[in-house]
Amino acid sequence: MNSNQNQQIISQEDEIDLRELFLILKKNRKIIYIGTFGLTLLSLIYVFVKTPIYEAKALVELGNYKLENNNNNNNKVLLDNASHLSQKLNVIFVDKEKTEDKKSEIVSIQTPKKSKVFIEIKAEGISNKLAKNEVLKVVTYIQKLHQQILDDVKKRREFEITNIERRIKNIQTKEIKLITEKIHLNEESLREYKQELSNIDKNLKKIEQKKPVLAALKLMKRSDISNTILKLNLLLIELKDKRDNLKTKDVWALQEKKNILESMLLPYNYQNTHIVGDILTNDFPIKPKKKLVVIVAFITGLILSVFFVFFLEFIKGIKEEESKNR
Repeated sequence: MNSNQNQQIISQEDEIDLRELFLILKKNRKIIYIGTFGLTLLSLIYVFVKTPIYEAKALVELGNYKLENNNNNNNKVLLDNASHLSQKLNVIFVDKEKTEDKKSEIVSIQTPKKSKVFIEIKAEGISNKLAKNEVLKVVTYIQKLHQQILDDVKKRREFEITNIERRIKNIQTKEIKLITEKIHLNEESLREYKQELSNIDKNLKKIEQKKPVLAALKLMKRSDISNTILKLNLLLIELKDKRDNLKTKDVWALQEKKNILESMLLPYNYQNTHIVGDILTNDFPIKPKKKLVVIVAFITGLILSVFFVFFLEFIKGIKEEESKNR
């Protein structure tokens, strides 16, 4: 027997096997119909009885406030770290609140990739309204935390403004007044020393020849008075310069800082955490996916029914062999 004849025999056997399989399926088609359509019917009942689940999601932008340093291009400070905040919120709203038979719940809180400013919140519920309420509950919680931070920043700046006002008032009412009094006292002393120096100069001319020893003492005293006058002049220059600086530079610098802080109290410098756009919802539920469930049930029913038919034929074949052997 050559190879061509062997191939023909094998081909004939394959044709016989396929024909037998087809005949088995045809003979047991009622079982296949019942199994397939039975499971499909059950899936239809399930998708219509099962409570539909809707999804709501929102993209939340973290709040910030502006720094006093206007020269800084990136002068905004975020109120929180997106990654750390999402982890914290997951513990509070996802892990701790997982219970059965809830009508709505938060399913995920995560940070979009490479984002430090946004977090994404997803919620599910038996209605869009309930799902949206879950998202709003999380956003409200974040906003309360971040509003406290903003309030603390405002209070700190208001406190700084109050301190600056006290400093300006202290300069204008006390420090400048005290320096002015010192200037007047030193000017009075300077006039007295100059008068005394003038008197010494007059006396020197009279006693210079008659009493040389006394004249020498007067010269020493004159030198001391001259040094004192020089020191007083230098001190007066220093005091006047200090007074002028307090009146102009110091007060101006403090006033400028106060103006900047007051401008930082304006509302547009503070932004609390908020939802970008609107909370997104769909008109159709995300669970159950009716078409997918029915299609999967139909295919599964068909496969299981065919398998069951072949299994029955296998059992039947075993029983027939056992009866022949007897």
